[in-house]
Amino acid sequence: MCAAAVFSAGSGSRLAKRPARFLIIGLGATLLYALLAAVFSTGDAVSMRPASASVLAYAIAAVFSYAGHKYFTFVSSGAHRFEAPRFFVLTLLGLAVSFLLPAVLSGILGLQAQIPIVLTCLVIPLVNYVMLRHWVFASAGLGLRNGSR
Repeated sequence: MCAAAVFSAGSGSRLAKRPARFLIIGLGATLLYALLAAVFSTGDAVSMRPASASVLAYAIAAVFSYAGHKYFTFVSSGAHRFEAPRFFVLTLLGLAVSFLLPAVLSGILGLQAQIPIVLTCLVIPLVNYVMLRHWVFASAGLGLRNGSR
């Protein structure tokens, strides 16, 4: 086999594993968030108000998520100065959607709370995967180094 065929086969295998890797990092970030929020809000060493504990835990889990997706899911060698701000924007958009869906669907339209919760759990990961792949870590798919285009 020529080097291009070996590289292509390796790339295809890595691409096929990407959704599973995305799921692993996503679940890990979610578990980290839940654990830290619980510890920060009810722990003996640290005791914060639940909202403050949740925000701090979410921020720490977001750092874990960024690193995991950068180095494990998408294996990107792009520059942090390009990818980290994009990840931050995507994270803020996800937070906004997780607020707006229940506010509109339940608060305004009167739907049961489970509907926007389920929609949030389905829509956000799908949108995040697409945006991480094609915008945040786009250089991973293009073979670009250090954020150059």
